[in-house]
Amino acid sequence: MKNIIKLLIITFIISNTSLSFGQLYSTQSGETSFFSETPVENISGINKTVGAILNTSTKEIAVSMKMTSFDFPNKLMQEHFNENYMESGKFPTGVFKGKIIDDIDFTKNGTYDVTAKGQLTLHGITQARELKGKLIVENQKVTLTSNFDVKLVDHKIDVPKLVFSKIAEVIAVKSKYTFSPYIRK
Repeated sequence: MKNIIKLLIITFIISNTSLSFGQLYSTQSGETSFFSETPVENISGINKTVGAILNTSTKEIAVSMKMTSFDFPNKLMQEHFNENYMESGKFPTGVFKGKIIDDIDFTKNGTYDVTAKGQLTLHGITQARELKGKLIVENQKVTLTSNFDVKLVDHKIDVPKLVFSKIAEVIAVKSKYTFSPYIRK
């Protein structure tokens, strides 16, 4: 996971050469979960090792997660998720890179409704997305929560007809990232 954070920081440095490390906030323990609800079966998974970085100067945000780090209520679901649907060996990460478009004063405690415009890459397919969420600035920590939907067809995630009734066509995704000032090691 440290490699993901380093990669995100390098990406920021390349795209913004005037970057100051005091403007970077990061987490390696962000949470992303999803829920698929159908009349036949509900499926849920959670990843508690999501890497994310936020540049408070430019309002750029990058999130990266290993698909194999999602935990499921049973191992068979996890195996099907990684091998049959997400093809995690071929497409090991999910990534969002974007920019918060709202005005935020990161120096003052407060709660903000925010929208981030960017690119979501899942299953090797990148889609332009506008994700809405809530951002809380409190005592030099920044917490970002977001709920959004992912259509399987948008990312060419195929579901075999045999199990089509068990998996929703639209998956509900929730995320929560608590960022701390990035300290260069």
